[in-house]
Amino acid sequence: MFGINGGELLILLLVAAVVVGPERLPAYAEQLAGWVRRLRDLARDTKERVDAELGDADVDWAALDPRRYDPRRIVRDALLDDGKPHTSSRPAPPGARSAAAAAPAVAFAAGPVPAGPDAPAPFDDEAT
Repeated sequence: MFGINGGELLILLLVAAVVVGPERLPAYAEQLAGWVRRLRDLARDTKERVDAELGDADVDWAALDPRRYDPRRIVRDALLDDGKPHTSSRPAPPGARSAAAAAPAVAFAAGPVPAGPDAPAPFDDEAT
């Protein structure tokens, strides 16, 4: 604490008691006790308010771990969402292909997609 060891702290407290004097020391001790009580009440009230605002204390902190963030899995789960939550806790190996990557590309053309290297590229006329 501030580079002061126990012996130095004891000497500082003794010097403060001598400087303040025995007639004012009880008033200062009572004032310090009041501050400590108010600080403890403030901490308790703050903790209660935070608990009330957050609601359930059952937060799955493992699911929020940034080391588990895999954008490929998130996109795959969003594209192949069947209404059930996916609980894949491990990202796919680097060489593995997902089902979304193995599926054929989705064409956004309004009609049939022209085939051939000389055909114009399909486009979505509703896109911005």
